[in-house]
Amino acid sequence: MLNKNLKKYRNLKKLSQEEMAEKLDISRPAYTGYETGRRKPSLDMLYKISDILEVSIDDLSGIKKESTNLLEDAEVLMFSDKEGWDELSDDRKKEIMRELSDLADFYIEKDKKAKGEQ
Repeated sequence: MLNKNLKKYRNLKKLSQEEMAEKLDISRPAYTGYETGRRKPSLDMLYKISDILEVSIDDLSGIKKESTNLLEDAEVLMFSDKEGWDELSDDRKKEIMRELSDLADFYIEKDKKAKGEQ
């Protein structure tokens, strides 16, 4: 995941591998090794890369997913078989997801209280 994200964020910044290598004070083949997955950058190098690309190390590593991707994942799992779902606006889909989240919170709290009373 790291190697793909390095390339993705480098391309978003419109930097070549050569330019990245220069900014990191390493050879181009060394940097290319990071993007191909043949080499693993040190933590110090990850900090430098994240500063240059202006993204967090978590984002570079793929640890966190963007909330829009989480929403899309939930939609696929919950609503892919619902006729008309794809025609709803993004705002309506988000509203439905928020309401479902609130409903889940309600039942979680209700169960906690019920267990506490036993």
